[in-house]
Amino acid sequence: MARGKKKIPGINGSSSADISFILLLFFLLTTSMGSDSGLARQLPPAVPPDQQDVAIDVNRRNMLRVLVNTRGQILANSEDVTLEGLREKVIEFVLNENDREDLAERTVETFDLVGAQKVTKNHVISLTNDVDTRYSDYISVQNELTKAYMEIRDRKCRELFGIPLEEASIAQQEVLIDMYPQNISEANPKEYGKKDK
Repeated sequence: MARGKKKIPGINGSSSADISFILLLFFLLTTSMGSDSGLARQLPPAVPPDQQDVAIDVNRRNMLRVLVNTRGQILANSEDVTLEGLREKVIEFVLNENDREDLAERTVETFDLVGAQKVTKNHVISLTNDVDTRYSDYISVQNELTKAYMEIRDRKCRELFGIPLEEASIAQQEVLIDMYPQNISEANPKEYGKKDK
C-alpha cells in the first residue's frame, strides 16, 4: 500500500482582522500622544451676578507694562527686551532694592516669621498682546514671569532663612508668597492698525 503525501491544511485567517483591530484599539487607548504646553493655572471662581465692577486705581510707577507683539518681540515699558532680559527687568522692578523712583514703590509691611520688611506689595505687571501674537510666544513670556517670581522668592528665602526656596517649610513659603504675590494682570489682546466701522 503506497502512502500518499499528506496535505498541510491552510491557516485560517478569518480572525486576523479582528485581532489587528483589537491591538490597534488597545494602543490607541493606552498611549498618550498629546504634548501639553503652557502653565498650570487655576481660574478664579465665577463672579456672582450681583457683584458690581470696581475700578482699581494703580499708581503709574507701580505698573510694569509688558507687550508681546505679532513678531514675537517683548516690550517692557516700551523697551525692547529678550526673555532673559524680561526676567531681570521684572526682578529689578519688583524688588526695587535701591528705592528708585521709576520702579515699584516700597512700603513697610509686617509678616509672620520675619517681622517688618520693605516690599513692593502694590506692584502690578500688566501683560498684553496683539491679536495675531503666537500662542507659543505668549506662553514663553508667561513662563518667564513665573520664573522671575520664583527667583525673587528664592533670593529672599536665602536672605531671610539661609536656605533655598525648595527646602523651605510650607509656612516659610507662604510668607514669601505673601511678601511677593504674583500680581499679573492679563489684558485683552489689542488689534492695531484696523479702524472700527
